Amino acid sequence: MWKVKRMNTARIVVLTIAVGAGGVAAYLASGSDDRPAQVAAPAPQVPTVDVLVAKSDIGLGQSIKPEHLQWQSWPASTASSSFIRRNERPEGPNEVTGTIARAPFIAGEPIREQKLVKSDGSGFMAAILPAGMRAVSTEISPETGAGGFILPNDRVDVILSKRERSPDQPNAGDVVSSEIILPNIRVLAIDQAPKEKDGQTTVVGKTVTLELKPEQAETLARARQTGTLSLALRSIADVNMVEKRQDDNRRRGDSVAVVRFGIPSTMTTQK
Repeated sequence: MWKVKRMNTARIVVLTIAVGAGGVAAYLASGSDDRPAQVAAPAPQVPTVDVLVAKSDIGLGQSIKPEHLQWQSWPASTASSSFIRRNERPEGPNEVTGTIARAPFIAGEPIREQKLVKSDGSGFMAAILPAGMRAVSTEISPETGAGGFILPNDRVDVILSKRERSPDQPNAGDVVSSEIILPNIRVLAIDQAPKEKDGQTTVVGKTVTLELKPEQAETLARARQTGTLSLALRSIADVNMVEKRQDDNRRRGDSVAVVRFGIPSTMTTQK
């Protein structure tokens, strides 16, 4: 009888402890539900400034129009002093409208006046020339100008074609020889208009202006007196290609191989 009573007491104690633990757990759970959820601290705001940028790509020599420009938020800490800021120059778009790009802009690039020149200025061509370079113009025809597909800022090879009589066969017809005298040359303008005309994708010009070194300008001047000049359009991937300066070697009087009637011979050009 005593043992049964002792067992009942033990069961009551265990049951009481279990009920108490459950109550404590319920209390803690209810308390956590009432606790307000923690709110993440807001991210610090980066100071910005509105900067005038190119809305679309702007090519070399292209006239700046209002539709080419837009204001864009820019981190104030990285905004250069050369950028046009809205809080300092709210009339910035009107001020640069009508100017000409002396270097290309890509979409989203900030407009800088160092890359612009006034359209009514007398020194536009001099402004787009790198230091030490020369702008030299020469006549071309549609047949010798890649069919009008050459535009400003393209790269071309200048080819000289000459018609000569064979000294070995005086009764034979004239022999035409061709050679690249100036490789990988940048085109500055077509017909004195360094831009696309009326949105056309080609410009068939009669005069081309090339960017040349002084010695290359001499080579071109001599070539114009001795034959016909043609332009061969190059790939845009050739812009930074290092050329073997064959024209410089010829200018110094080096030998050039010429094939006439299938027979190779050597001739020497003089400066």
